[in-house]
Amino acid sequence: MNWISALLGNLNYGTILLLMLLESTVIPVPSELVVAPAAFHAHSGELNVFLVVLFATIGADLGASINYFVALYVGRPVIYKFANSKWGKMCLLNQKKVEKSEQYFDNHGVVATLTGRLIPGIRHLISIPAGLARMTYWKFLLYTTIGAGLWHAILAAMGWYLATIVPEDQLEDTIKEYNHYIVIVILALVALAILYFVIKHVVKNKNA
Repeated sequence: MNWISALLGNLNYGTILLLMLLESTVIPVPSELVVAPAAFHAHSGELNVFLVVLFATIGADLGASINYFVALYVGRPVIYKFANSKWGKMCLLNQKKVEKSEQYFDNHGVVATLTGRLIPGIRHLISIPAGLARMTYWKFLLYTTIGAGLWHAILAAMGWYLATIVPEDQLEDTIKEYNHYIVIVILALVALAILYFVIKHVVKNKNA
């Protein structure tokens, strides 16, 4: 999409918020190519890295809230119909991806709203099963903010670090290379987080 490319080439707090809003709905915007480059430029003083994370997280909250309320009010049949439509395919969406996010939510409960924000392929869709399950909105928003904030902080740290070792014309390729390692680390952290909540739940039920 040319207009997304134009926004990616003109990163400021407003475009960061807008792009992360879109990324948290169903529009295929790669967050690593927004937050990391913004932090890259923040290293030279063009932006403030903390505001980059803040506006990215606000955008993610807004986009996730759109998904949440759409799912809450229109229901599963309409969501699936859109996912299988021409417009859904243009957004790289299909029913299988939605079902995968629902399964993840069902398996891990409300904490999936937090951990799911860190998992590629699920991150931007996890708000849909939260809406379908009628999860309390303020709890949903809290977990979304924590998960999105953590993800954006990791991307910002990567962008800040890359500003010290690569020129800007090599930034995108380097981000894609580093992103593979970040995904591995994130998945390990998510597994540990899930294990923690499972153990906590078991101990709580044992002491009840």
